[in-house]
Amino acid sequence: MKHITSAKNPQVKEWKKLLTKKERDKTETFLIEGIHLVEEALKADKVLEIIISEQSHFIQKINFGDTPVTTVTEEIIKTLSDTESPQGVFAVCEQEKINLNEITGKTFLLLDAVQDPGNLGTMIRTADAAGVDVVVVGQGSVDHYNPKVLRSAQGSHFHLPVLKGDLSEWVEKLKDEGTPVYGTALENGQVYTETTPSPTFALLVGNEGNGVNKELLDQTTKNLYIPIHGKSESLNVAVAAGILLYYLRA
Repeated sequence: MKHITSAKNPQVKEWKKLLTKKERDKTETFLIEGIHLVEEALKADKVLEIIISEQSHFIQKINFGDTPVTTVTEEIIKTLSDTESPQGVFAVCEQEKINLNEITGKTFLLLDAVQDPGNLGTMIRTADAAGVDVVVVGQGSVDHYNPKVLRSAQGSHFHLPVLKGDLSEWVEKLKDEGTPVYGTALENGQVYTETTPSPTFALLVGNEGNGVNKELLDQTTKNLYIPIHGKSESLNVAVAAGILLYYLRA
């Protein structure tokens, strides 16, 4: 077990870089924080190394197996954390290596330009809970390995494939395979309860302010909306996605 005491150590600087999308893309790795996420990553065999505070009581609680472990000072923990109350445990994980030709499933969640990390993470977590097989994150969306996305998803990244993709190509691919693709839109849409749930479907939801790109909506099998019965102008996109995923699932 290694021990690092200086925040200026080159290794610490490399870990810190993983808080940026550029470095995550370059190294195909990402940094997670917190006991729950680390345990989920260990179960999925995605952990490359563990970083833990020399003062942490989690040292005795986690089964690290053969994973390399480095203990560090509280100063380093604060350097790596983007939370106000760090738990003192991190892991460097490898990004999912996904062969698109091997992606199979009956239910899909397609995300178009979702920019809020909390929303994206919540939808990944909701898709996991609803038994969705694949989540595809389209262009213009926040990086799905962003630390806030990872925290909101609560380990669901390790439970199902979450991948970047061209949504236009995905919509056509799914339709060609006989999977109905449901967009979300008020204009030219129908109330979601008028659609019959089925074992296979894809749900397409979009940007918090602008909704789904019109060109994508023109490609879908059908567009759905959730009626608003109160005075609110709209539902939060993650809430709407949750309602529709559970309804559409047969």
